[in-house]
Amino acid sequence: MARYTGPAYKKSRRLNFSTLENGKDLKRLFAPGVHGNERRRKLSEYGIQLQEKQKVRLLYGLNEKQFHKVFERASKMKGVAGENLLFLLESRLDNLVYRMGLANTRRGARQLVNHGHITVNGKKVDIPSYTCKINDVIAVKENSTSHPAILASLESNNSTKAFVEFDKKKLSGKYLRRPDRSELNPEINESLIVEFYNR
Repeated sequence: MARYTGPAYKKSRRLNFSTLENGKDLKRLFAPGVHGNERRRKLSEYGIQLQEKQKVRLLYGLNEKQFHKVFERASKMKGVAGENLLFLLESRLDNLVYRMGLANTRRGARQLVNHGHITVNGKKVDIPSYTCKINDVIAVKENSTSHPAILASLESNNSTKAFVEFDKKKLSGKYLRRPDRSELNPEINESLIVEFYNR
């Protein structure tokens, strides 16, 4: 199955979860479609686990195959598999570009990376799924410092997460440390994703 590129609002309403992390996509609290106002059916245990996996997959913009590969990698690491999964997703280049405030959405960050506007440790990287290591320096390429989308995003974004630092003057930032679970989306129940894949 290919990565979803349709309206984000539609998926957010279906899952009752903000896939843009800003809450703007949940203005209507009922599911999309003609029968969206009718009472939702009670989900089975499998349905609840599947829905949780879909939430995280859509939040980070991965297709099914990519997401499963990340989970397999997380399950082989030391520690809690669910937290490792979120750590690996947060370590993706497109996500760190978003966390530094260079884009308003992860889709926008993915496009910036794809179009070659971002460097990692001084080298151009155009692969959104590139896994960054702690202390990697992520910056905007010299030719792209006046890119209108980047400048607009920096004006509207005032805060970044504590596990990254960003210098707005130099348009350069650093991936400082592994994020704490408390710094990530509290609506995600990663243990349900682990149960889904281990069933």
